[in-house]
Amino acid sequence: MTTILTRGDLLTLLDPGACLDALREGFVGDAGGAAVAGQRIRTDLPFPGTATALLPGLLPGVEAYTVKVNAKFPAASPALRGVICLHGGADGELLALLDSATITAWRTGLAAALGTHALAGESDVVGVVGAGAQADLVVTGLRLLRPVSDLVVHDLSPERAAAFAARHGGRVAGSAVGSVVDSAAEVAARAGIVVLATWSRTPLLDLADVRPGRHLTTLGVDEPGKQELSPALVRAAGVLAVDDRPLAAAMGVLAATGLPAGAAHATLGEILRGDHPGRTGPEQITVYGPVGLPWQDLALSLLAWREARRRGVGTEIDFLA
Repeated sequence: MTTILTRGDLLTLLDPGACLDALREGFVGDAGGAAVAGQRIRTDLPFPGTATALLPGLLPGVEAYTVKVNAKFPAASPALRGVICLHGGADGELLALLDSATITAWRTGLAAALGTHALAGESDVVGVVGAGAQADLVVTGLRLLRPVSDLVVHDLSPERAAAFAARHGGRVAGSAVGSVVDSAAEVAARAGIVVLATWSRTPLLDLADVRPGRHLTTLGVDEPGKQELSPALVRAAGVLAVDDRPLAAAMGVLAATGLPAGAAHATLGEILRGDHPGRTGPEQITVYGPVGLPWQDLALSLLAWREARRRGVGTEIDFLA
């Protein structure tokens, strides 16, 4: 039998703390690099969108794998639609079909929260540029990992920015917690931790916009042509970390800056394992630029499927009937 898990099912099943633990375990346990093995295949479509497949999602010691297929149409709402197939490793049985937009937002946002927390200094002021689902999960994860005293939000839609700030427990327009501001540069001026999650193809922040000691997480640079930070800013980082060097050099923050894979000082796995110290001084600018890895889909899909079986959530069908 195959379990169908919709967005509503997944929001019932997924717990941010449990997801953070599963993602941290994946990064820490992958010292040999087995978890990042896989392919990302992307193609433009004869319509205003792209198709992407990530396969296979693998984790050492886990007898299951995932294949994810996404359609990405920036003008649509939601912009990302697709499905994740969770297969058993023994015989390829299709264990579950899961909404990929939900799993992708959760694994991307919460993995970014891990990277942001690991690299950021002592600041408890968080800034968000792009008030979408991924940034929502980053802030949710950060609140579980560190105190957050103030939230500064910028989005092309002031209404969406205000809703984001209110959703995370703050008021808007200059209140003590949760302020909506007019530009990415103002976010960087007011927040010690800045999370960018946009569709931008031109830099939103330059080196002159960022004070010493700031941390920047750039989530929008997940395919060729997208860029949120200027090359000068990326090159000035005291620590530039990625989730996978070759992937970042092919289509992530390194590719957007014209840097080779070796220009990344560390991967998040190396930092979480203690193989790299991460930030070493309060005045360093640090940058985390993940692309997203197939094993992260497996980690959260398996977590959701097991919880669905335990709680009887989802719809079961027999594709072989």
